[in-house]
Amino acid sequence: MKISVCNPSYCETLEKRPLEPILARATLRIRHIALCLGLASVLAGCSSLHKETITSAERAYVHRSSGKTSRPYRIRGKTYYPMASSKGYREVGLASWYGYESGNRTATGQHFHPNGLSAAHKTLPLPTRVRVTNLENGHSTTLVVNDRGPFIPGRLIDLSYGAARKLNMHRRGTARVLVEALN
Repeated sequence: MKISVCNPSYCETLEKRPLEPILARATLRIRHIALCLGLASVLAGCSSLHKETITSAERAYVHRSSGKTSRPYRIRGKTYYPMASSKGYREVGLASWYGYESGNRTATGQHFHPNGLSAAHKTLPLPTRVRVTNLENGHSTTLVVNDRGPFIPGRLIDLSYGAARKLNMHRRGTARVLVEALN
């Protein structure tokens, strides 16, 4: 539809556009913005449900592994049978530490972090939270067993470098420890 607008100084013709398509686009934009705001508020609410501090050991514990880690396995001709439960587990033995395998995956599938608080044990269920106490100096730490090992005769547990530092055994390399399962 054309409208003629006349002015004493000039006269021109304007084309009038229908309003429906413009309103439809504006309504669609408003709906889109409302949806994004609603989704953002829902996600923000979910993130604020739990305000507790979670340690790296507890975060690793939450990561549950598949049934593959509970099957018997064979290393250097010897078969190891993982325990069905860690309940009541308490043992004294020799601990060592390892830290050069940075980035490799543990038996539970997590990336190994040398400065983290984790350990390897031949038969404890994976993952298992344990308290390790250095019997030579009384230092203690809580960590997660998330790997298999050590496969050296006479060794009970292999600690990450971070756990060895907490127990103050990182310089010497080994120490007599008490390992107690917490779950």
